Amino acid sequence: MSSQEGPRLPPSGELINVPEFEAAARTVLPAGVHSRLAGGNRAPFERMTFRQKLMVDATGLDLSTELFGQRMFAPTVIGPVAAQNDFHPEGELETARGAAAASTTMVVSSRSSRGIDAIAAETDAALWYQVYLADGPPARSAIRRAVDAGVKAVCITVNDPLAPAGAAFGPDHVDWEAVGRIADGAGVPVIVKGIMTAEDAAVAARRGMQGLVVSDHGRGVDGRVSGTPIDRLPDIAAAAGDRLAVLVDGGFRRGTDILKALALGARAVLLARPIMWGLAAYGAAGVEAVLFLLHNELARSMAAAGRPAIGLIDRELVKIHTR
Repeated sequence: MSSQEGPRLPPSGELINVPEFEAAARTVLPAGVHSRLAGGNRAPFERMTFRQKLMVDATGLDLSTELFGQRMFAPTVIGPVAAQNDFHPEGELETARGAAAASTTMVVSSRSSRGIDAIAAETDAALWYQVYLADGPPARSAIRRAVDAGVKAVCITVNDPLAPAGAAFGPDHVDWEAVGRIADGAGVPVIVKGIMTAEDAAVAARRGMQGLVVSDHGRGVDGRVSGTPIDRLPDIAAAAGDRLAVLVDGGFRRGTDILKALALGARAVLLARPIMWGLAAYGAAGVEAVLFLLHNELARSMAAAGRPAIGLIDRELVKIHTR
């Protein structure tokens, strides 16, 4: 290899699981950039096991689901990540291409490297748009531009990563009046991202939100709220009931992780770090390959669990061990 050549990577199709994409991304990214993609608490997933149903006919296995009026190939969504040009020269454009190839919805961050119009022009994948509560009134005009560009839903993040740790968590910290002002007149379903308590889930439902994302923005929370998003998911899903769709993010690496979240009450899972690993190492092909692996792992896990369709996944599937 000459000094002008970059690191040699195996073809993306030869990688057999998502953690291998993390290793590939580490190879191509400077350490400081890769550190943005590090983390994710795996311990809660490892405390969960499946109660399988045997002798179930899994022919006709179907991952599809409906969410906010969209028929989705699988219950996965590419979560919002800012400044993706840091990970690949084409940034969000390549992510959008990979999303389209994998028939997966992509959430575009208002802090992206590319404008929403440019990203929408690049893909026929369904797009959602994310703004921050901390952005205040300018977020409303950003939403209008995004809706004009064709986005199917709007996500308002209430736990801004640039705010002090813990500042936006809990019912005493989410400014629901400000959420309402930003959401008013959006014209598309509104999802609130950053919910970590059942109390906030109930408020979101009362205030007419269509969905929420159980999320701590990947950094953990302070002493006012215990547990990771997957830990908090069952209580929040119970509080939301049928009034709004519950999604979740945080630490997902395997198709079995996705199945566990669905069993605990999520309608879909947001994926961020694994998608960025694929983007950094392989561009759009890496994004597509990560989603292909996760969807195939989910399908195999559903078949093995005796739940060959999303609607058959229930709480009885998962047992949570205390240690």
